[in-house]
Amino acid sequence: MKRIITVESVTEGHPDKLADLISDSVLDECLAQDKRSRVACEVMLTKGKVLIAGEITTTAKVNYIEVAKATIREVGYETEDIDFECRIHTQSPDIKHGVDNPLEIRNKENTIEKDIYDMLGAGDQGIVYGYAVNETQNLMPLCVNMANAITERLTFWRKNKTVKGLMPDGKSQVSLSYDGDQLSGIVSIIVSTQHIAETDLNELREQIKSRLINDVFPEYDLSRTEILINTAGSFICGGFDADTGLTGRKTQVDTYGGIARFGGGAFSGKDPSKVDRSGAYMARYIARQVVTKGFAAACEIAISYAIGKAQPTALDVVVFGECKLSVAQIKQYIIENFDLRPAAIIATLDLYNQKYKPTAAGGHFGRPGFFWET
Repeated sequence: MKRIITVESVTEGHPDKLADLISDSVLDECLAQDKRSRVACEVMLTKGKVLIAGEITTTAKVNYIEVAKATIREVGYETEDIDFECRIHTQSPDIKHGVDNPLEIRNKENTIEKDIYDMLGAGDQGIVYGYAVNETQNLMPLCVNMANAITERLTFWRKNKTVKGLMPDGKSQVSLSYDGDQLSGIVSIIVSTQHIAETDLNELREQIKSRLINDVFPEYDLSRTEILINTAGSFICGGFDADTGLTGRKTQVDTYGGIARFGGGAFSGKDPSKVDRSGAYMARYIARQVVTKGFAAACEIAISYAIGKAQPTALDVVVFGECKLSVAQIKQYIIENFDLRPAAIIATLDLYNQKYKPTAAGGHFGRPGFFWET
């Protein structure tokens, strides 16, 4: 069967990604001072305005507005003419009670036996997914790697002034054609990058085509590939001057490009007690083990949780391509080798000692330096 797979990526200067970066910068500041911080930080950016909101319970002393300003400047935007507003309050006492006194503990109130990993309930109900495929060395879909490589190179060029006049906002999109499971060609490559007004657009297009694209795709024949660069023309007004940014709005970019499923909750700005984040990291970690061990060519793990309950409510496995084990055998392997309770996930992946800001741009999976990618 012939099919075309398309994946997009965005740079750190895209308004949605900038919102993610600020949310995770706030999270990192809280966890640096108080490992047990409960953080659910959301950011909205629009022309002339930054709103930091959410629920944070912590002993940490954090100036949220200064964290936001520093992050915005680090990405490459000015902050002088921006109005900052902070609307942070503490976590709901009902949610806190359910997380700190899970159903398993409440059911054992009259017994001595208590498991330490039963003592943290899921911060919300939800379904999380993890995926891995043997198509690439980092076990990510090839199309995801390609789209991310373009935006990473755009950011590298801008910060190192390899190409003068580049600004922080940018996007990429790659379409690959497959005949069955075999790659048959690159259908199209799309790049959009913000630039200063003085930039010669034709010269910029030529540099991106002849240098950046050839650097990212050196081993591929692009003679029949449609290459489109800044198709709308000039891209001078960008970032949150041009488009509103929101935390958690780029979930496909954060995960598997739509090739595999992803959960209903986003990642950035959430502490590890939120299974939207920690559960998805664990699901990816398990999917990696399944594929690395050769049990399946590709694997998707689904885990579901109930708020205030430590044990997950369901585990599902989907495999693709050649498999050495049945789904039932893989499920049994997971049950025997991985503890899916939030506290156990946090311990296994050392999530209280991770830095989350680096995850916010470039994808949460397939990149070195993250414990769930080992």
